[in-house]
Order: sequence, then structure tokens, then C-alpha cells
Amino acid sequence: MFYSIIGALLGLPIISGCFLSQDGVKAAAVIIIFFIIVFQIVRPTLAKAEQAQWSGPGKVLLFPCLLSHTRLFPKKHSFSYSYLTVGVPVGFEGNAGGLVSVLGRVGPDLSSLLSFAPRMPRAWFSIDAADYLERGKPELGLRGKLDEYLRTQEADPAAYPYAYLVTAARVLGYHHNPVSFWYLYDADKCLAAMILEVNNTFDERRMYFLTRDDIDEPIDHSPNQQDIEPTQTRRSEQTGSPWAVLKQSWPKDFHVSPFNSRKGSYTLTASDPLYPFMQGRGAISITIKLKSSKGHCKMVARLSSDGAAVDPCDMTPGQKVIFLLSWWWDCFLAFPRVLKEAFSLFYRHRLHMWYRPEPLKDTISRKADKTEQHLEGIFRRYLQHLVEQSATPLKVRYIASGLVQDTTQLMLSSPVQDRPECAPELEFRVLTPVFYKRFIHYLDDLDAFSCELNESRTIWVSHPDLLPTFALNKLSAVVEPTASGGDIYLRIIGNLRVRPERIVRPLTSNSVATKAQTTDNQDSGRSAMDVYVIAHEPPCSRAAYQRCVLKLFLAERMLAGVAPSVSVQRLFRLASLVA
Repeated sequence: MFYSIIGALLGLPIISGCFLSQDGVKAAAVIIIFFIIVFQIVRPTLAKAEQAQWSGPGKVLLFPCLLSHTRLFPKKHSFSYSYLTVGVPVGFEGNAGGLVSVLGRVGPDLSSLLSFAPRMPRAWFSIDAADYLERGKPELGLRGKLDEYLRTQEADPAAYPYAYLVTAARVLGYHHNPVSFWYLYDADKCLAAMILEVNNTFDERRMYFLTRDDIDEPIDHSPNQQDIEPTQTRRSEQTGSPWAVLKQSWPKDFHVSPFNSRKGSYTLTASDPLYPFMQGRGAISITIKLKSSKGHCKMVARLSSDGAAVDPCDMTPGQKVIFLLSWWWDCFLAFPRVLKEAFSLFYRHRLHMWYRPEPLKDTISRKADKTEQHLEGIFRRYLQHLVEQSATPLKVRYIASGLVQDTTQLMLSSPVQDRPECAPELEFRVLTPVFYKRFIHYLDDLDAFSCELNESRTIWVSHPDLLPTFALNKLSAVVEPTASGGDIYLRIIGNLRVRPERIVRPLTSNSVATKAQTTDNQDSGRSAMDVYVIAHEPPCSRAAYQRCVLKLFLAERMLAGVAPSVSVQRLFRLASLVA
């Protein structure tokens, strides 16, 4: 009887008055899934509006925008697309009208999609604190991470008690967010500073902290420039308040587009979306001009409102459904649109392409892959071993690259310290995870640190003159391993080891790609780190290190275009060792 009722409700054929046919079961499953999806779309419209829980200034708002790019030279190229941004008061946490959520976890997962619970803690457009500023530490929330970042910029968080974040939110867990804008307000709720958080497609990130100090130049109102300045910016200037618009210029030091070098400068003109006194619901109006190293305006990027801002808590259920159907797909098309324009610039306009250079000191690097994560752990313990063996009082602040924030920094100290407070402190910062793969190629630690610091610049050291106090050179790297089987392993690795070539910055399309050197005059043999692993690491870690290093070295030999004579010579030497 139950199956008959279900079948009748779904309009499916009934066999013997009780059970559905095989085709009917398939159709029933499809219809049930359809109703679940429809219910999940409608369910956010039924969520209670929690915006009233926020007592601070500003509201959660949805900003339908238009994103446009105008390239002026060497080839002219323009495009514009729809772009949805979400504005949230920094400090707000919860669900705003069922559409926007600021929570510790992001996006509806499978369990929430299949759940029919009356309350939906996550919304379709979600913002997670872990996605912003320094990676990790979502428990701090947006406000806590903002305060932490301001301290790194030697700014007092108390000077900016209010903040508003305009960003591209996650949609169903997917996130494509080229740039986020943090509007910082003083105690009088006037726009005092901004943070531009820029992400590139290589998973690298650069934050620019821009204040009203040292404002560079007024807006150029020449006839040609007037055509590319946004209407909303000019409208904001007509308010007559110097606090309605923030203008600032700064040097370019972050690789974003492959069609622009890392030289030049940016100029920002941004209006306050909450003017006046964080009570308004104004328009988004942001213009960023890229200037070449010679001062010519090369490109203009503009983000401007394409309609009034929407408060999700003021929308009816029908309006929410219409809004979702109109905008949920926009986030998924952002990256394909970028690829489309890149193909146009490369194939149609034949623009020069710049290969990605390794990041600089103030850039957050990409995430480390599994091999780099494993080598980082070995290098961390090896560096600690070196510092502990140092005969000179020393403190080393080691800052890793490509890891989550809570495991990035480590303070190391040498045990020989009569007066620990007088020991010099050295900051050893790894700028890119590729350093861990490059370090294992060097035989000489001091040579490795020197080359990676001064030539390839994969690390940054606050006091390079202190490196010789703990780094090992060739003479000190000949200590024999104490573990059985270590010698044969070191001989195999030593025959494969070659010194890496320097990384050229910036690497252009006409430059030769970085690869291991293959000539016989390179250092080969055991390194101090090899000996350390054999002598001090536990068997499981030692075996993992051996597999990792052998895999990397063999891959470079077989896949990096090694000269046949060198390859044959090395393989014969390896064969003799195994025999």
C-alpha cells in the first residue's frame, strides 16, 4: 500500500498494485533527487534573518557588479563581465537571511544537502576566515586575523575599530577570488585605510596595506582618461567629502597576469560603499590603474556596481529564489572567462608572455605539495640540529613556506648561552616551497644558503653574516653515518646529486627554463643532511626520505633532458654499487 501511494503521488506505474517497475524505480529516484534539490534551493528562503544579531555598523549586502578590463598598450583589448560581490561587517558571524553566512566552515556539504532540518546553518554564499589574509587559523575569525595582520604592518588595530570586507564568496564550496577589499574605518566611522588582498592563479597571495598617507596624485581628468574612469567614482567625488574616496599608489611586486611583468606600479581610486559614517548603502566603485616602469598607463581594471545593493534580510522568499537563479552560476564562470581572455591575448594579439617568478618576501607562497611538506619536516629538524650544535650563542626564528599558519614559525636556540638575552637573533624565512626540493641537491650547506639567498632568492635571512655560525661546509660534511646500510644509500644518492642552476628573476618566455645542471664538474657525494637523516632520523622517516630524494633525482635524470653520456655513466656507477 505504501509503494502504491508513493507511486500514485509521483505518477509512476504500479505493478501488481504494490511495487514499482524497474523503470518506475529509476524515475522515482530522479524525481526524489529533483525534489531534494528544489527543497535545498527553497530552504534558504525560509531561514530566519539573523542580521539583527549584529549590533555594529554596516550590514551584510549583496553587490551585483560589472568587472571590466581595458588594456591600452602594447595592444588594445577590453572586456567586461557580471561579477557578484558580498559585503560583510568584519566581526559579524552567522547567517544573513539564508543567503550569506560567515561561519567557521564553508559551503553546504553532502550531509547538509540531504538533511531536512528546519535550520540551515550555512548559506549558498559563504565566507570562511581561513580563506583570507594569512592561511589557516579560522578560529580567530575575520576580526582576529585582521588585527594580527595589522600588527605585522606595525599598525595599531585600535586605530581601525571598524572594518568592512567586500569579496567574492564561496558558492557550494567553490571559490574563485582574484581580489578582496578590506575597508578600514577610524573611530569616527570614516574611511581611513584599505587592504587589497590579491590572489593569482598559482595559489600565491599578496596583501597591500594602503593608508591616506603620502597620497600620490589626483585623478587625471584628461579627455582620454575620462572615458575609462568609472561614473561612480566621479559621482563619489562630487559629494565634496575627502573621506568618500581613497586614492593611493604603490609599486608592483606581485605576479598576477602572465602578460604583465612584475615591474611598474598601481594606482587605486576607491569610493566608500558605506558613506556616510557606515550608514549608507552606496555603490561599489573601484578603479586600479597599472602603470609601466616608464610611467605610462598600461591597463585599467574597474569594479563598479551594476544595480542597487541588496540586503538579504529584506528579501522575500520569491526574491531570494530569483536572485539565486540569476547569480549562482556567476562564480563558476569567472575562471573560464579569464582563460578565454588569456587565449585571445596570446593567440589573437600575440602578446609577450612572462613566466611566473618565485615570490618575494612579502608574498604568501603557494601551498606546498606532499613532497615539499615531507622535505620541510626533515629540513626543520635538520636546521634545529645545526643550531643546537652551534658553538656560538644564537637564536634562529625559522619561518616555513607553504604550510598552514599554526605550523609555520619555530624559534630555535643554541644551548651554549651564558646570557641568552644577549644572543643575536636571525630570521630564516623560506619564500617558496621549491627551496626544500632545491636544498637536497647541495653538498655544502653554507653554499646552499648563500646561493639560494643571493642568486635564486628562495630564502630571506635577516643577518646573512650569521649563517657561517651554524651552516656546515664541505669539510664538516664528511662525518660517516652510524646506521647500517647508510653508506650504500649515501653513495647512490651522491652519484645522482647535481647542483641546481640558479633561478633567474624574472623568467621570461625567451629565457631557458630552470633545470639541474648536468656537467661532470658539479659537486656530487653525500651531504650533511643525508648523514643527519641516516644517523638521527627514525627508520620510517629515513626510508621515506630515501624514497623521496631518489624519486626526485631519478625524475630529473630521466625527464629533464639529461645528456645521454652523463646518464649512461651515472647508471653504470649505480649498477656497480648495487652489484
